[in-house]
Amino acid sequence: MSGVVIETERLILRLPRPDDQEALCRMFADPLVMADLGPVKDEAATDVALAKHDADRWEGLGFWVVEHRADGAFLGFCGLKRGDAHNPIAGEVEAGWIIDRPHWRNGYALEAMRAAIDWGWSNTSAERIVAITSAVNDKSQQLMSRLGMARLPDGDFEHSLIAPGNHLRSMVTYAIDRLA
Repeated sequence: MSGVVIETERLILRLPRPDDQEALCRMFADPLVMADLGPVKDEAATDVALAKHDADRWEGLGFWVVEHRADGAFLGFCGLKRGDAHNPIAGEVEAGWIIDRPHWRNGYALEAMRAAIDWGWSNTSAERIVAITSAVNDKSQQLMSRLGMARLPDGDFEHSLIAPGNHLRSMVTYAIDRLA
């Protein structure tokens, strides 16, 4: 995984480097970016999140920094990881993304995730790739649909790590199956 770089027409997906820390911290600390994703993160919580993604790299999974090809600008963070043990998709290949606010509505998440999912089909034996989000996160659900994912009728659940009463606790699950 250390040498994996995915390139699209406008983007480069690559492993995080130490010089990405400031941009990642700024993005994770932005209340608007995190509004439908979870609590804002300080530098220590960002480090924990990055370490969690590093743990999956032994099998090629983990999130990549999304960089603009033309100028090297930091755009976000996306990729594939193993579903966490505390939810119904535990162990499955899970897609996820977060785009920094100055770069919203440019199609970067769609372009990056199409490339990440294509990479997943080529480099894993997963029969499906799943994604979860809060039931109130309409934008992520719209992107999941644009990626060809379908909402699983039995995939709704209450996230055990989110406090009861929190508007993000109710979750939905989407999936796309490997084509035969």
